[in-house]
Amino acid sequence: MTALIAVAHGSRDTRSGATIHLAVDVLRRRRPDLDVRVAFLDLTEPDVDTVVDDLAAAGHTRMVAVPLLLGSAFHARVDLPELLGAARTRHPGVSIEQSDVLGDDPVLIDAVRDRILETGVAQGDSTVGVALSAVGSSVSTANQRTRAVAETLLAGTGWAGALTCFATSASPSPTEAVVQLRAMGATRIVVAPWFLAPGKLTDRVSRLLTEEPNVVFADVIGSHPAVAELASRRYDTAVARAASVPAADALPHRFSELGH
Repeated sequence: MTALIAVAHGSRDTRSGATIHLAVDVLRRRRPDLDVRVAFLDLTEPDVDTVVDDLAAAGHTRMVAVPLLLGSAFHARVDLPELLGAARTRHPGVSIEQSDVLGDDPVLIDAVRDRILETGVAQGDSTVGVALSAVGSSVSTANQRTRAVAETLLAGTGWAGALTCFATSASPSPTEAVVQLRAMGATRIVVAPWFLAPGKLTDRVSRLLTEEPNVVFADVIGSHPAVAELASRRYDTAVARAASVPAADALPHRFSELGH
């Protein structure tokens, strides 16, 4: 059996790891043909090295690491490829591939829309404004791409507006986004996390806006079936891509970041 390693960021917040495990449980039910394991890049056990070594000891000869990440930054481009490269050195007889990150795929944006609707608002309600809370980046192009997620989220709805706000240094802040949404005519604000799991950043946004009138908070993406669907697709694509690469060219591809 081939192994799929669902690799998450990791957090000191125990809610985060628990949420990732729930999401991966959905993936296991979707892919009973695979040995699906969870690994974390930081702060949470088990780490990637431990999971790879355990799978190799169990006799697995093919593994695909699927980064459960919404952006293609350091963890996906440097951290995880280095870990997998070292793992290949330890286990030369094992094929270890890295898939694309989950990214800003439309199925995840649809999942956020579902979370918003779960708060009780209607998709055609013109009094609703959505503040999509996300992690800020020091790279302006990364922030711009995250801002575009809110634009996609708004499409096909009757909401007054949707804006991405950032839990860290980028602009607009959550409070600034609420002011802008009210100026667009929104009288009810839904704060929707662009996060797979809860943690200190989602808590920070909640604290900033908890005193704001007519503000409700949607759930994180969490164990929404879209995560399992997309992780499964990323796995299949990585396997097909590896099969199409000539053996002599396989090693450089393995070390490259596959998410674009």
